[in-house]
Amino acid sequence: MLQRCLDLLAPALERPGAVVVDCTLGLGGHSEALLGRFPEARLIGLDRDKEALRLSGERLAPYADRATLVHAVYDELPEVLDRLGIARVQGVLFDLGVSSMQLDEAGRGFAYAQDAPLDMRMDQTTGISAAEVLNTYPAGELVRILRAYGEEKQAKRIVAAIVREREKEPFGNSARLVELIRDALPQAAKRTGGNPAKRTFQALRIEVNGELSVLERAIPAAVKALDVGGRVAVLSYHSLEDRLVKQVFAAGAATTAPPGLPVVPERYQPRLKLLTRGAELPTEEEIAENRRAAPARLRGAERIREDVE
Repeated sequence: MLQRCLDLLAPALERPGAVVVDCTLGLGGHSEALLGRFPEARLIGLDRDKEALRLSGERLAPYADRATLVHAVYDELPEVLDRLGIARVQGVLFDLGVSSMQLDEAGRGFAYAQDAPLDMRMDQTTGISAAEVLNTYPAGELVRILRAYGEEKQAKRIVAAIVREREKEPFGNSARLVELIRDALPQAAKRTGGNPAKRTFQALRIEVNGELSVLERAIPAAVKALDVGGRVAVLSYHSLEDRLVKQVFAAGAATTAPPGLPVVPERYQPRLKLLTRGAELPTEEEIAENRRAAPARLRGAERIREDVE
């Protein structure tokens, strides 16, 4: 959905001196497209993964005079802009979830299709690994995580098996966890929804990286950083992310006036205009080209007024 993201952001980024933030730099594909399409724009690229920053730096070397890459989590956007002396930006892009590089690199432990150490940290220099979560969290907390972040209906059954197995030997690699999940689920649950381990792996990844709490802070921060006329585009990959983005955008696009006012004062007027009707989905052609695009949901919004105290 790269082209649609560029088109959504274009009216804001075609202005002279426009600044765009790629909050999820990854391997730099989106940033490269932004810098190529908008030759006068300056790009700020954020990523918590140092290896991603190194690789994207090589890719974006031809644009080095217009690109600033920063090791940061995207909820640190206000601090990053403050350090760079940038008061407002004209565009913000989020491509959420795990990057292709992280999925494809066996040693990271994100993918359930190959055996690897259960790490799942996007920034391997900090925080606890997925193995530590599995081996140390109380059973009740593991059930909560699988239900809340993986929407896993069989959470209790899976966690009971995890607790039994970790008492014999701590978890270290992904293959053992995948096999345990497969064995723990009833036959009916295995027949739908793809790999039975998918929801558990998603839940662990979100917990390890604090993804939803980070996103909860990052989307309002991005809206606040936008200049009037500035635009934000968000690609999310599961319903939890999309719901959160939808709520922030919907709140910004609604009037906050008490009911019954004959004239709505400026301070109660909407701050945002929605640019997508609901969430836009990838085309069949895009899914055929890249099956990882299948769950993608795109939402966009434009800042239409300043905050009025």
